[in-house]
Amino acid sequence: MMVRRGLLAWVSRVVLLLVLLCCAVSVLYMLACTPKGDEEQLGLPRANGPTGKEGYQAALQEWEEQHRNYISSLKRQIAQLKEELQERSERLKNAQNHPSDAVGLGLDQGPPEKTQADLLAFLHSQVDKAEVHTGVKLATEYAAVPFDSFTLQKVYQLETGLTRHPEEKPVRKDKRDELVEAIESAVETLNGPADGSPSRRPYSASDFIEGIYRTERDKGTLYELTFKGEQKHEFRRLVLFRPFGPIMKVKQEKLNMANTLINVIVPLAKRADKFRQFMQNFREMCIQQDGRIHLTVVYFGKEEMNEVKGILENTSRAANFRNFTFIQLNGEFSRGKGLDVGARFWKGSNVLLFFCDVDIYFTSEFLNTCRLNTQPGKKVFYPVLFSQYNPGIIYGHHDAVPPLEQQLVIKKETGFWRDFGFGMTCQYRSDFLNIGGFDLDIKGWGGEDVHLYRKYLHSNLIVVRTPVRGLFHLWHEKHCVDELTPEQYKMCMQSKAMNEASHGQLGMLVFRHEIEAHLRKQKQKTSSKKT
Repeated sequence: MMVRRGLLAWVSRVVLLLVLLCCAVSVLYMLACTPKGDEEQLGLPRANGPTGKEGYQAALQEWEEQHRNYISSLKRQIAQLKEELQERSERLKNAQNHPSDAVGLGLDQGPPEKTQADLLAFLHSQVDKAEVHTGVKLATEYAAVPFDSFTLQKVYQLETGLTRHPEEKPVRKDKRDELVEAIESAVETLNGPADGSPSRRPYSASDFIEGIYRTERDKGTLYELTFKGEQKHEFRRLVLFRPFGPIMKVKQEKLNMANTLINVIVPLAKRADKFRQFMQNFREMCIQQDGRIHLTVVYFGKEEMNEVKGILENTSRAANFRNFTFIQLNGEFSRGKGLDVGARFWKGSNVLLFFCDVDIYFTSEFLNTCRLNTQPGKKVFYPVLFSQYNPGIIYGHHDAVPPLEQQLVIKKETGFWRDFGFGMTCQYRSDFLNIGGFDLDIKGWGGEDVHLYRKYLHSNLIVVRTPVRGLFHLWHEKHCVDELTPEQYKMCMQSKAMNEASHGQLGMLVFRHEIEAHLRKQKQKTSSKKT
């Protein structure tokens, strides 16, 4: 019994000592792990403190283990970061190997799942989907997206409605800033080191000649900008694309048009007086200013033929001009046949064709626009010309109709963009032959140009459709003859109605009796008040 009581007492003491030891270790652990204040020093257990030497060694070992674990964790994170950085660098490098270079992207860092490489790849895919590098087959002529053209001061646009003008300064800030940014980006690219020509002169916005642009609403905006080159007849072309975000340089090329000959083909029957006016314009713009032109006249019948040939010969002698061809055809006039014969008659190398009518006025600047917007096997140019209203109506309240050069201004009151006409076009002879030329079954007026235009839309060639400031259709009275088919007669009458005057001017003519009656009433009221 005494032994059992002594054993219990000894066990009780041992348990008490163990409890005290655990409490001491807990206090030491709490002191070691308690965060220090801003002004506290790092406090290690003192060797002569209540824990003794063993507590000090135990705490030191614990801290060393924590530091080893922390260092191992940092090493693992560094290795992961290096691996991720290498992977992203490789993806970015692959994206930048795309044929198109990014200009001034200024991309902000997106969410982790959308890296910069992913974004670049997406933007380049937008360029590939847009009609930039190749044409897209379209169902009808109304599906084509036309370009608008612009200079430093003006924008020449098709979609005018009743409030906007065919030629105007860009009033909307977003459009103005958009075009300015495109020009500035192009100038920055031209002055960059990309072409390896450090000795060339610096470019500025004053070197900008003209540009065209169009927006495919689900892809982006395409810009084609033309600048002056280093030499005469040399230009610099930049193709830029804005995929609803940063603008991208698609292509930069040097264009030398010094040896690019244009064969102007004019089908004609009678109308010697109009041909004389045409040759005055041709002599000034083509012979005196441009000098890289061949003229082909395809004449139907023999009436007034000698007079037309005499005008050609007089111009040849006076201007020392020999680059012309006169082709005489029998049978009734067919515009499509005349142009087709003129194009196929050429015996030289591949030549740029300009299908023209005798009532067209063009400038020398337009001839360069014709050259710059065509490329064999790649692009054909269908400019939208500015059609002049009837001068007798426009200037009816003037003492006299001004000279022709003063009439050719692009304003809402003087004319309209002839966006329903496809007769004036620039295209290389090889493209014209490969597409099959004109439909020679079409006789008389109208239809043959739309048929050819549709064939190009159904091909893989790029069709450049844009209003141009240097191409005018001169007003002349239209006669829609009974021999035309019902469809041709309808087209002729629609064209005749569109040519006369603007909506406002036609309204004044339609309601002139009401206007005169109102003026008489006002005059009578004024007279009665005086009496």
